[in-house]
Amino acid sequence: MTTSTHVHGHDHAHDDHHPHGLARWIFATNHKDIGTLYMWFSLIMLMVGGLLAMFIRAELFQPGLQFFQPELFNQFTTMHGLIMVFGAIMPAFVGFANWMIPLQVGAADMAFARMNNFSFWLLPPAALLLACSFLVPGGATAAGWTLYAPLSTQMGIGMDMGIFAMHIMGASSIMGSINIIVTILNMRAPGMTLMKMPMFCWTWLITAYLLIAVMPVLAGAITMTLTDRHFGTSFFNAAGGGDPVMYQHIFWFFGHPEVYIMILPAFGIVSQIIPAFARKRLFGYESMVYATSSIAILSFIVWAHHMFTTGMPVTAQLFFMYATMLIAIPTGVKVFNWIATMWQGSMTFETPMLFAVGFIFVFTMGGFTGVICAVTPIDIQLQDTYYVVAHFHYVLVAGSLFSLFAGFYYWSPKWTGHMYSEARGKFHFWASLITFNITFFPMHFLGLAGMPPVPSPAPFHTFEQPPRID
Repeated sequence: MTTSTHVHGHDHAHDDHHPHGLARWIFATNHKDIGTLYMWFSLIMLMVGGLLAMFIRAELFQPGLQFFQPELFNQFTTMHGLIMVFGAIMPAFVGFANWMIPLQVGAADMAFARMNNFSFWLLPPAALLLACSFLVPGGATAAGWTLYAPLSTQMGIGMDMGIFAMHIMGASSIMGSINIIVTILNMRAPGMTLMKMPMFCWTWLITAYLLIAVMPVLAGAITMTLTDRHFGTSFFNAAGGGDPVMYQHIFWFFGHPEVYIMILPAFGIVSQIIPAFARKRLFGYESMVYATSSIAILSFIVWAHHMFTTGMPVTAQLFFMYATMLIAIPTGVKVFNWIATMWQGSMTFETPMLFAVGFIFVFTMGGFTGVICAVTPIDIQLQDTYYVVAHFHYVLVAGSLFSLFAGFYYWSPKWTGHMYSEARGKFHFWASLITFNITFFPMHFLGLAGMPPVPSPAPFHTFEQPPRID
């Protein structure tokens, strides 16, 4: 008791060093405040991205029902993707990293406190740029969240705002990653070797390396798009000797590791929660570390599985098919380790455990559909259909988002000193699980039936059907 009184008195004596009110947040240099800022930001972005998803669902509610013009619908789709990936999921995981990594490795704070502040405060202006692109002539970009050329080279100023926003967010990610790596490698408590670290620190260490490796690649792709748009270059313009498919190669060399950047911290969170509620140590800790590392390394050699329909040689198709299937092995190791951890444990099912178990179930389904998409001849049929939409939402919503919910219920009592309501938490879980599956499971069948996820441009409706020959 004496210690806490002493610390409390100490704070009052040095009030000028601890700004209050707005200044506390603007000039925040301690990891907890910055972690909190990241999470509030990502919650706001989740709401914005969710609103766009609602608009998309409203437009798709009934055939022939039209709330929005096709062009605006495409803008919603693009911005929903960009905002959810760069504004909601990634910053939320960085918020968790800021809060938990120093606590878990026994460090006083993150390594570079002011850079940490800068990393966060780059995000709100970038988010404003993205959101305000709806208000400029030509509207937001409608090139899809992948911003494929040649569409992206012909859009209005909204595209430039999107490019600028992603540059800023990329810079934020790189600085955050440097901070995480240096904190984990240099600031662990005495006696905490790397192989004694909590799994969450391991997954974030690996994720941070991925981010530093691929964010500059995205920057390169969108910078070439920018110079194609305004400075007369022809990187992606076939008429000038360029190649639009080259954009896809560069983008997906970033994009595939990016999807693992969004799931590895989730693996870390689940690997902390399952042992806690099973009252057992994590089964196969070392294999978990090696599996996570393998996933990260393999993520760099599978990018063209997003491009099976671009006319690549069969040899390349085979390579990318087999390399993609290889990722199923370390992922399977992780799933079996989680199940083995629960096996014969004294399990209780409080909200964090429900979300973690729900995560394993639904994420595994997303993993299976991923393996199915990896089979080249099947993927050629499923390319650009609802099957792919279902697949990546099973991984991103039921994977990344459910694990974020799990982690929040698990750690927020520690952060806030306030216990959440178990009844409301359980309601949140069951409502999320059921509505998620009702929304996305049927999409698999739509995709198998060949339905594309975008409204057809008007001319397609006016084509005359050839006469039937019975």
